[in-house]
Amino acid sequence: MEFIGLAVAIVFALTHLFGGKLRFLDVIPRSRWLSAAGGVSVAYVFLHLLPEVAHAEEVLAEHDQLGVVATPAFLVALVGLVVFYGLERAARQRRPKEAFSGTEEPGEEYDDWVFWLHIASYSVYNLIIGYLLVHGERRSLDELVLYAVAIGLHFLVTDYGLRHEHKRAYKRYGRWILAGVILAGWAVGMAVQVSEITLLAITAFLAGGIVMNVLKEELPAERESRFSAFLLGTAAYAGLLLVI
Repeated sequence: MEFIGLAVAIVFALTHLFGGKLRFLDVIPRSRWLSAAGGVSVAYVFLHLLPEVAHAEEVLAEHDQLGVVATPAFLVALVGLVVFYGLERAARQRRPKEAFSGTEEPGEEYDDWVFWLHIASYSVYNLIIGYLLVHGERRSLDELVLYAVAIGLHFLVTDYGLRHEHKRAYKRYGRWILAGVILAGWAVGMAVQVSEITLLAITAFLAGGIVMNVLKEELPAERESRFSAFLLGTAAYAGLLLVI
């Protein structure tokens, strides 16, 4: 199963490297395929990752001897959402005002500090995803395939956003770094096994991050997102998860 995980990690890396070749995604209003992919990601979070968080809740609560935190796992998921929101907020505050008004192409004069902040935050994100290919809660090939489809589509969504904002910098450096970090996460997973509590905590953190990143890509007005495609992607993938 570990080496099937390596194959999935390679597919994820290739998504970063060659997602930009899918020119039909680069349209306004937003491509229906991207909105549908965002819907799939959200369905996966709410019907698969959050149940894992609920399981983590039970385990972490058992180790909370003082009873200080009533819902520790969901608190970690909230922290994941807040951390990625905070990073995105910091990046947007550094973006030139012209980028919001449409008088300047996003990414052309975007601060290097913002680019590297984005790459650093997504590297942590990708490292966790790569690690969970080895030690995640997927106990069967079917579950691993569902994970691969959902996260692969999610990478298409986040990759589009990064390419839109950082253009040449992302093409030249960013995509290679994020592709490499995915494979590094798998390698770390093969070499290091953390405790169950730590594993459940990073799974909860990832769930919060995915929710934040999907909504970040779908909600801005300039994206002109396709709600019907988002809804269809959510419903179709939710139905598949419920059947399986």
